[in-house]
Amino acid sequence: MAKGRYHSPRRLSAAAATRAAILDSARDLYIEHGYVNVTVAQIAAAAGVAPQTVYSSAGGKAEILRELLVPAIHDPNAGQTLLAVARSDNPREVVDLAARGTRLAHEAHWEMLEALVPECRTEPIAAAVLEAGNAQYSTALAVIATRLIELNALRPEVAEHTAADVLWFYVGQDAWFSLVSHRKWSFDDAEHWLAAEAKRALLASPGT
Repeated sequence: MAKGRYHSPRRLSAAAATRAAILDSARDLYIEHGYVNVTVAQIAAAAGVAPQTVYSSAGGKAEILRELLVPAIHDPNAGQTLLAVARSDNPREVVDLAARGTRLAHEAHWEMLEALVPECRTEPIAAAVLEAGNAQYSTALAVIATRLIELNALRPEVAEHTAADVLWFYVGQDAWFSLVSHRKWSFDDAEHWLAAEAKRALLASPGT
């Protein structure tokens, strides 16, 4: 009779704790010094493990960067926002929900996104994660645009096939980076202005 593989809960717990310590240490170092300036040896020292343990538990620098980005890419605010949009019959509320949902998704991970997204574009593994995240983001905004179309809410001059692009312009990632990161707006001010301008650009009725 073949013996089953033995799994030690204590060992698994210790491995998970080690991996978490490595990811947390890498995150702090990447934010403080920049991804390109951090070595695996520095991550290992900060986490209190050997460099080989970093590789075996979490991978190299690029794999760690990818893992750090995943929670931001799959933030639960996206699903909650789309559910609220589907339930709303008020076009103005739909746009407000889009601004609020994208704000919360960015704000929850802002320190990391602000520090690491620019560097992701030069790291192929992380860039692939970022590209996939942008595709999901675009798809979600297309769903919101479709809801506005269903509600017959678009201005006459806004073509249906461009509505999602208008939403991307106002509440896409670049909008948040432009106002909050580069121009130092608060998230409150950015959310209110972006929502108001998106409504003016998209919706048939004037005002906010």
